[in-house]
Amino acid sequence: MSDLNIVCLDLEGVLVPEIWIAFSEASGIPELRRTTRDEPDYDKLMRWRLGILKDHGLGLKDIQATIAKIEPLPGAKDFLDELRATTQAVILSDTFTQFAKPLMEKLGWPTLLCNALEVAPDGMISGYKIRIAESKLSTVKALQSVGFDTIACGDSYNDLGMIRASKAGFLFRSTEQIVKDNPDLPAFEAYDDLLAAIKAAL
Repeated sequence: MSDLNIVCLDLEGVLVPEIWIAFSEASGIPELRRTTRDEPDYDKLMRWRLGILKDHGLGLKDIQATIAKIEPLPGAKDFLDELRATTQAVILSDTFTQFAKPLMEKLGWPTLLCNALEVAPDGMISGYKIRIAESKLSTVKALQSVGFDTIACGDSYNDLGMIRASKAGFLFRSTEQIVKDNPDLPAFEAYDDLLAAIKAAL
């Protein structure tokens, strides 16, 4: 086993429920159910979401109140604990630091690389700052450039780049369409199976 492996995991849909779907249900706004599983263009998706929040007068605190009630997916923390005891792991997400903190606490404070929201003085979300274009793929390539072999796992369109650029990559609890469109990628539904596949790839 090489010590120069690092596992790159998506957050939402893999370790925790989708934040926007939870907020859609809490706020009663069905349009906010749309995620990167449905819309490959993240910038387009976020601009659309911010427009809906503005129309309904909803700010950061409203979303954070929902996030505070979200628990990791059953088995996620045990999976992550065992993975981190085995090898290095980092979470690569398109979420935002202002959303993720309570979830990271519940997962035992793993390393998270994500984006940041721009929040106006009145608490309304005025915009967002993307860390780097194609952040998941760019981060995987950067890790490889400093000598790491990457293994990647995710569930959405925006995970496919990092999965395909890694020495091993897996889909986890993805959509039927994404699995069908990527028949060469191993797809798993259970953490035990995903962990076994990652360990085999190490």
